Amino acid sequence: MSIITKMILNADAEIRYLTPGELDQINMFVKSSERRLSLVQTLTGSHDRIVKQAANELFQTRPKLVSPGGNAYGKEMTATCLRDMDYYLRLITYSVVAGDTTPIEEIGIIGVRQMYRSLGTPIESVAESVRAMKNIVSTMLSAEDSSEVGGYFDYLISALQ
Repeated sequence: MSIITKMILNADAEIRYLTPGELDQINMFVKSSERRLSLVQTLTGSHDRIVKQAANELFQTRPKLVSPGGNAYGKEMTATCLRDMDYYLRLITYSVVAGDTTPIEEIGIIGVRQMYRSLGTPIESVAESVRAMKNIVSTMLSAEDSSEVGGYFDYLISALQ
C-alpha cells in the first residue's frame, strides 16, 4: 500500500478531507516517483546478476548448504534457493515503487518462518542471502540511493530473523 492509499484510507475512516500536511507528503511522494522508478529499473535489469552473485557468496560462506544433505544441494534445490532469492528481490522492488514496506510485509513475511521451518530451511541462511543481495546492490548505486533501497533490505532481513 502506498503512502497515498494510506492517507486516503485514514482520511476516509475519519470522514475528512486530506490535510495540507498530507497533501504536501503526497506531493513529495509524486515528485520522488521518477527516482524510485529509476532505482527499480536498475534492480530489475540486474536481478539475475544480483541473485547469482549473492548466491555464490552465500554458498562460499555456508558450504554445507550445497553439500550432500544441504538445503541447496543438487541442481533442483539450488534453483529453488535462487528462485526464493529472486522472489525477495522482487518484493523489495515492489516496496521501492510503493515507497512503503507493505508489499514485503503482506506478500513476503506472513507465514514465512513457519514455511521455512516446516521445510527444514535454515532461516538465518535466507536472511544472509538477502544481506548479500543488499551488499551487492549497494555497490551498484549512489550512497543516497543505496541508503533508500537498503532500508527495504534491512526491513526484510529483520523480519526474517
